[in-house]
Amino acid sequence: MASETAIYRLEEVRNKCDSKNTWIVIHNSVYNVTEFLNEHPGGEEVLLEQAGRDATEAFEDVGHSSDARDMMKKYKIGELAEEDRVNIDKKSPWTTSNDDAPSTSGNGWMSWLAPLVLGVLATLVYRHFFLNQ
Repeated sequence: MASETAIYRLEEVRNKCDSKNTWIVIHNSVYNVTEFLNEHPGGEEVLLEQAGRDATEAFEDVGHSSDARDMMKKYKIGELAEEDRVNIDKKSPWTTSNDDAPSTSGNGWMSWLAPLVLGVLATLVYRHFFLNQ
């Protein structure tokens, strides 16, 4: 006997956004993370900040491990209603879109490459002008 998956509207999820009931949406799945608030390695504030809304982008930006992805299965309580779903790429959530093209939102590899290059150049200039005197 297969169990039916609960379907929640985004409005229902929005109403569950406090420390007594904390629901979030990740990849169109609804999670009740209330019991996980005190255990979250990033602190409960991170989850409370995303409570009641789609936290997919924030979840993926952090780069959660496969262990974290497995752990979240026990907090899944249902799926987001079809009419509230965000249009997502059918590729695996582990892959990037646009075939690794530079991100226009600042979340791609270019967002850390430029500061890294500037840091290396600043270090070289400092060493050349101030340490060789």
